[in-house]
Amino acid sequence: MLIQEIMTIHPIYINENADMRRAAEIISIAEVSDIMVVDKEKNFIGVLSEGDLLRAVLPNFDDVINEGGTLADAFNFFVHKGSNLGEYPISPIVIKNSITLKLDDEAAQAATIMIEKQIRCLPVVDNGKLVGSLSRANLCRAVIYYA
Repeated sequence: MLIQEIMTIHPIYINENADMRRAAEIISIAEVSDIMVVDKEKNFIGVLSEGDLLRAVLPNFDDVINEGGTLADAFNFFVHKGSNLGEYPISPIVIKNSITLKLDDEAAQAATIMIEKQIRCLPVVDNGKLVGSLSRANLCRAVIYYA
């Protein structure tokens, strides 16, 4: 089974010049873990993960506690820092050398990569352009419907 047979043809993506607030908004609305990053011409640039976005705004909880703060203080700091970082560009936290798939790659190979590297979603790229994405859910659906 080929990637092009089971991939999502309308991947969730964001422009490389977007800010962290917009990225958080897209991740929240689309309920995805990763969003693909493209330029104006839809050339694939990289991947932005919700984990990397959260790490950019998370305080070091140990530092807060060691300075006499509480977990509530740490959460308030997290919210404050998040609101301040909203205008910052996503570019510093984009994974630029991410693994990509091609339309004619085998689904079984992609599944193995995703499990071994603990990746939830991979971009599908054709001639440098983002043309789709493959998630673990796509693979599960393929097993159910094509088995």
